[in-house]
Parts: sequence; structure tokens; C-alpha cells
Amino acid sequence: MEDYKIKVGITQGDINGIGYEVILKTLIDARICEFCIPIVYGSSKAAAFHRKALNMEHFNLNAINHVSEANPKRPNIINCGDDEVKVELAKSTGEAGKAAFLALERATSDLRDGLIDVLVTAPINKKNIQSEKFHFPGHTEYLQDKFAKGEKGLMLMVSDVLKVAVATGHVPVKQIAFHITQEKLIAKLVDLNKTLIEDFGVIRPRIAVLGLNPHAGDNGVLGTEEEEIIIPAIKKANEMGITCFGPYPADGFFGAGSFKSFDAVLAMYHDQGLTPFKCIAMESGVNYTANLPIIRTSPAHGTAYDKVGIGSASEESFRNALYLACDIYKCRKNYAELIKNRLKKQDVEISGQVE
Repeated sequence: MEDYKIKVGITQGDINGIGYEVILKTLIDARICEFCIPIVYGSSKAAAFHRKALNMEHFNLNAINHVSEANPKRPNIINCGDDEVKVELAKSTGEAGKAAFLALERATSDLRDGLIDVLVTAPINKKNIQSEKFHFPGHTEYLQDKFAKGEKGLMLMVSDVLKVAVATGHVPVKQIAFHITQEKLIAKLVDLNKTLIEDFGVIRPRIAVLGLNPHAGDNGVLGTEEEEIIIPAIKKANEMGITCFGPYPADGFFGAGSFKSFDAVLAMYHDQGLTPFKCIAMESGVNYTANLPIIRTSPAHGTAYDKVGIGSASEESFRNALYLACDIYKCRKNYAELIKNRLKKQDVEISGQVE
């Protein structure tokens, strides 16, 4: 395992955004190829356009047709679709959306076939990628539909100091309360606890649960969801062996730095969790789609059209996404080996009792 180089599939995302900038700035570091084989799914022409715009023309990606042709010592690129695709910096175009989808479709196909080990996705434009084949709010839901087999993917934002999961995901604000039920919260806590153990190596995770209403409802004065749904869900999860606490008012919880005492936080809705996360770890944070049989990470930022073409975009979040994907791959392998050895030990003990 120590000598094995993890094959990292990287999708180009929106070619008019900062995707290629953060990809190229990450892959130009030769040390990346010491522990993994990067394979970009995209367009050589689009990559060349961005290399020129960034004055990185001396840096080339090795063009291949299939993963089996990948050079283990260089970053590689597989052309997906029409290589005559037009790059229009900082513009949302249907052509860019189609190119983003074709790259994602090819990469996920190779991931399903076991040709690559993990997937790192550059940001897409959630509007221009929409089509008959892609009708999802984002990557999370697309991958869930493709790989989950009835399970629900869990959006987990990850940094060195904070991990935040979201109970309701990409849901309009006016619908949030309707999506919060005891059953769903318990399922999210089960999934979060599982990923902390299997994907991050946390032996006994401590999870904080946020309230939905201001001041976590103030004992029912400002809303009843805490009393009727969230607190019973926490109690049930504790009975199931999950160590979780709350509900906490989000403002004071993050303002006082209470998150530092927990391995992860379950927020009730998207902005409740992602706003403080991005204030704390905007440059370094990573988006991880947990509770799926495959491993997918992405930078915590979007297409950032306002930063395109001027070379100011930070690659830190994308680089961390690549690192995290590889770390989770290794962690899952180690956990599987641990369980395998534990089962072997149990078999030996049972055999000894029979004899």
C-alpha cells in the first residue's frame, strides 16, 4: 500500500471559471506525482488557453486517451468531447456547461469501473450544466444518484479545525423546516458518525447538533422544532451509541469557538453551516461527499468568475481537496483491514470454543 500510487481523477469543471487555474497551480508542483497519478478529465485546448493566460506555457499536461496510458511521473489529461470548445473567461455559457458535464460523465464512468481510485471535482456552474442528463442541484446529488443505490450522500465541509455536515443540503429556505424530521436527523447522525470513524479514523466521535430556530428555540418560545424533533433525535442517537450533544444556538456556538470541542457539527441547513465554515476556512476548506461507496472531494469555493484570468485565485482549497481524497482512500483501506483482522480473530476464538 505504501508504494501504491493513488489514481486521482480530476474534472475540469466550468472552463470559464477558475477551475483550470487552481488545477494547474496545484499540479505544477512535482511533489504531487510522488504519491499519486493525477488524471485531468477535460480539454487540452482549454488547458492550453488557461496556461497561456497564467503565463504557465512551460508546464504541459501529458495527453492520453485512456487511464491505462497515464504517465505515473507526470500530470495527465484525457480529452472529453469536442476539443474545439470555446473558452470565454468569466462568462456563463451553454458550451462550458456541456464541457463540464462531459468531463464529469467520463470521470465517473472510469471511477465506477475502478480505473481511478478517487475523484476531485473543480467547480461547476450549477445553471449552465443543467440538461436532460444533468438535472441536479449540484455534484452531491448527481453522485448520489449515480453511486448511492438508495443511500443518501452527506455533504461534509472539512478543514483542519472544523467539520460541518448539513441536514437538509440544497433546499430553498422556505422548505427547510418541512425537511427536518426525527428520522432524517437520526440518519444524518448515523452517517456522520460512520464517516468520522471509517474515513477520518476518529475512534469515538463527538458530534454537536445545532438548533433550527434563533436561540435554539428558547424552550419553545421561538419555535417548536427543537423540542419536538431535534432533541428527541439526539436522545435516540445517543441510545444507538452515537455521542452527540445539543441543540446549540448557531451564533453563540461558532462565536465562542465551541466547535473546537467536537469532531464534527451537524447544521440544520446549508447557510447555517457553510457561512461560519467559509468564514473560518474559506481558502483551505474542502467539500467532501460522504456516505457513498466512492470518494469525491472538491474545493470549498465556486467558479469565482470575478477572479478569472488575473492569476489571483488561491489553489490551497483545491490542493487540500486532492490531499484529502488520498487520505480518505488510505483511511478506508486501513479500516477495512482492521475489520478484516478483527473478524479473523473472532473466527479463531469461536473455533477454539467449538473444539
